[in-house]
Amino acid sequence: MYTGFFGLTSPPFSIAPNPDFMYLGARHTEALAHLRYGLGDAGGFVLLTGEVGTGKTTVSRSLLQELDETTDVAFILNPTLSELELLAAICDELKIRYKKADASLKLLGDKITQRLQKNHQAGKKTILIIDEAQHLQPAVLEQLRLLTNLETNTRKLLQVILIGQPELQHLLQRNDLRQLAQRITARYHLLPLDLNEVQHYLKYRLQVAGCSRPVFSSKAVSALYQQSGGIPRLLNLLADRAMLAAYSQQKPLVDVAQVQRAAAEVLAVNSVGAASVRPPLPAWLWPMLAGTGIVVGFLLALVLMPVFQG
Repeated sequence: MYTGFFGLTSPPFSIAPNPDFMYLGARHTEALAHLRYGLGDAGGFVLLTGEVGTGKTTVSRSLLQELDETTDVAFILNPTLSELELLAAICDELKIRYKKADASLKLLGDKITQRLQKNHQAGKKTILIIDEAQHLQPAVLEQLRLLTNLETNTRKLLQVILIGQPELQHLLQRNDLRQLAQRITARYHLLPLDLNEVQHYLKYRLQVAGCSRPVFSSKAVSALYQQSGGIPRLLNLLADRAMLAAYSQQKPLVDVAQVQRAAAEVLAVNSVGAASVRPPLPAWLWPMLAGTGIVVGFLLALVLMPVFQG
């Protein structure tokens, strides 16, 4: 809607994972380096955590772009699975054929093992990436550990990247998962962008969208940073809505007022709360009104409300 007004060729702040707009700041680059290290020959499990919207998926997609045909990748986006469903999902991702009617933990496990051995003999790596891994059940994580038991003298035949929210770290501290935790060769917690990175992030995405001139005032950038907390997903939502507000007012430069308006819309909490359900009367008065009956109590509240407000 506002692309023509700002001289853009495409929306710069869509939350869709468009690789053309992939921005790797210092923290994302460091996270990517940890993933690369963890996927070395001796690697078993790699852990990437971060709050919602910090860019974990961006990092994982950057890693996938670096991989070539010598790597077989299984990417699981919905980990709310049982042990059997997990093995079936891995088989589906690796295009391993099996009869669903005969599916069992042993059958699927054997087929995955055969594929891992075949890939190794062909000089290929096999990587399993699980997003939203904080939802994995302990029994499923244990099944994953068993899959990584297959190894040569120098490397694991299956390498696993677990991506999730901070709860994943707490999950892996369970005593019954200590064997898996000991196999994590690299871990990184992705933090939000700082103010300097936010400035570069906004500039980069605007340039990719075909705009090289400033669109946000310096105060607007600071306000975007404060309102988003440096979380890229929130930053996209706020920047997009602020540009829309500036367009509606025909202002070529987004300022603090538009950012505040965007924050009020994007970050607004549900306005239907306790304060809006009943009049703002003193707390001690409500028990007395409750004993008079619903209709009478409501009428008394309407009568007394102006007294206590004024």
